[in-house]
Amino acid sequence: MEKIQHTTVRTNGINMHVATAGSGPDSILFVHGFPELWYTWRHQMVSLAALGYRTIAPDLRGYGDTDAPPSHESYTAFHIVGDLVGLLDSMGIEKVFLVGHDWGAAIAWYFCLFRPDRIKALVNMSVVFHPRNPNRKPVDGLRAILGDDYYICRFQAPGEIEEDFARADTANIIKFFLVSRNPRPPQIPKEGFSCLANSRQMDLPSWLSEEDINYYASKFSEKGFTGGLNYYRVSW
Repeated sequence: MEKIQHTTVRTNGINMHVATAGSGPDSILFVHGFPELWYTWRHQMVSLAALGYRTIAPDLRGYGDTDAPPSHESYTAFHIVGDLVGLLDSMGIEKVFLVGHDWGAAIAWYFCLFRPDRIKALVNMSVVFHPRNPNRKPVDGLRAILGDDYYICRFQAPGEIEEDFARADTANIIKFFLVSRNPRPPQIPKEGFSCLANSRQMDLPSWLSEEDINYYASKFSEKGFTGGLNYYRVSW
């Protein structure tokens, strides 16, 4: 998309790839989820820029063309929110309309908690607010209800799910997460996930093309999935 510009910003100790469009006085910051990239927001960026907004969509820490620190301990909410605050500072932006999807919505909640002075309004999708039980880790509750194959539970052990993903075609993994129409909680079986992902026939919806899938797959093939998976390993 020729209307979208790309740059690299130094923030909070990492180099962050940032896509921008428009130059209006009000800014909208888009925060993607897993397994996504800035690319998730490409249509919204162009449309809202045409309405007079400055639109901003980074690859989050660990994703795409942004740096990916190796330790999962470098992916706490404090790190991610710090990255975004540093991004706004570098761009000279005091306040933004904040839009988040999936993990991006969770980060947006933390952003509002830590730095409400930087937010004009919040729009979140696919993640609702759940008060935490201080006496129990969320992942333990999820495992008790949904089993060991529930995707968040499967993401916990560093390196384990990465081995499963390495045996599957990257494009098929992207389709597995973005295209599934199964209303049940997503399960990743410990045995045979690569065969499941590679053999499943998935027709793409109208909003997603093979070109889009290939873009995501190219970036995750370069970077790997560990950065995105690390978000689950420090917060659950």
